[in-house]
Amino acid sequence: MNIEVWSDIACPFCYIGKRHLEHAIDELGISDEVTITWKSFQLDPSAPLKTDKSLAEILSTKYGRDLAWAKDMNENVKKTAAGVGLAYNMDGIIPTNSFDSHRLIHLAETENKQGEMKEALLAAYFIEGKDTGDKKTLAEIAATVGLNEKRVQEVLNSNEFEQAVKADIAQAQSYGISGVPFFVINKKYGISGAQPTKHFVETLKKVKDEESVSK
Repeated sequence: MNIEVWSDIACPFCYIGKRHLEHAIDELGISDEVTITWKSFQLDPSAPLKTDKSLAEILSTKYGRDLAWAKDMNENVKKTAAGVGLAYNMDGIIPTNSFDSHRLIHLAETENKQGEMKEALLAAYFIEGKDTGDKKTLAEIAATVGLNEKRVQEVLNSNEFEQAVKADIAQAQSYGISGVPFFVINKKYGISGAQPTKHFVETLKKVKDEESVSK
């Protein structure tokens, strides 16, 4: 079973959706039968690498609401994340542009460590309060999952994998994907958003049954 997931490391529901998918796979006991490919998507391609604004301030401006509303929204997201065992530190998030993170996820795929890199970047952004727009920090995160240090530096100091990231985004647009997370299973079934684990279980079970019949 092949699952392609379009998501952004700066998307809180992408991390939550990742956990829901993982829990569903565990519940069905099909981890050995599933291949997950993480596809690039940027919620805000124009986001700067550096900003003086907090996440709450950015959300307040984006949606034209007051700061209290933005903080309440962040608190609700934090509670939702806690429900799947993720300890979000919404006040500690350092907003940045995620493009370089996506390039490293593509690099990790070449070393069969894509899942580990995706997880490490999400944790760095939402839980650990790390600056994922900083190349030195990105290199340190990559080292924790065992990526080749020389290759990491080569990628970060070049435009390597830029076209791969853009190709993922273009593919998402061709599918009509406008929000993430978005899951495509066997290029046949789509799941939009961080749906409850139950929904993933039902869909994955349906696909598994179809695969069994076709064998």
